Amino acid sequence: MLRALATGGTAVTLLATSLLCGTAAHARSVDVTPPGFTIGLVSVNGSGCPAGTAAVATSPDDTAFTVTYSNYLAQVGAGAGPIDFRKNCQLTVQVNAPQGFTYAVAEADYRGYAYLAGGAGAQEGANYYFQGQSQTATATHNFTGPMDGNWQATDTTTIASLIWAPCGATRDLNINTQLRVSAGSSDPSTTSFVTMDSTDGSLTTIYHLDWEQCVS
Repeated sequence: MLRALATGGTAVTLLATSLLCGTAAHARSVDVTPPGFTIGLVSVNGSGCPAGTAAVATSPDDTAFTVTYSNYLAQVGAGAGPIDFRKNCQLTVQVNAPQGFTYAVAEADYRGYAYLAGGAGAQEGANYYFQGQSQTATATHNFTGPMDGNWQATDTTTIASLIWAPCGATRDLNINTQLRVSAGSSDPSTTSFVTMDSTDGSLTTIYHLDWEQCVS
């Protein structure tokens, strides 16, 4: 089961589908990150991060990444356009795992800011899946007005339902996030909005990975 935790709002938990490690079975878990892994690719795309509004940087050793958004904002009410209520952004990350190892996303943290009038609501969600495979895990976090402050949400999984990369193959990991705002019963003259500030990624901090050894 994917467990969703949130501060400043109500978390909604959805089931995650377990994914086998290609044609290989999991041999055993390892307690430390194996040496020799790198992030080979990071890209961003979506209505919440159009060209020129998202800055992507990787660490010198390619083991961490930071995405900073300048315009990832969903809004409704006065001054909002008809499609502004929903924004999304997809991160594509290529993790080069050491030979004989596979990995799974064990935890991801998100943060932003929300201003919601009384009666309005907002939702942050994320899907996690590997290239060539269907979406395998979804977590959403709901927030209700009145609200005026920062929010932080954490997606975590249990060991039994981790989403494992295929053994022996390099596949892009896709993380598709979205923000939604609903006016609900709020005053139509008000504006409610929610933003995604930044996603800091490190394979040992914000985007936590679990590792296992593969066997034929």
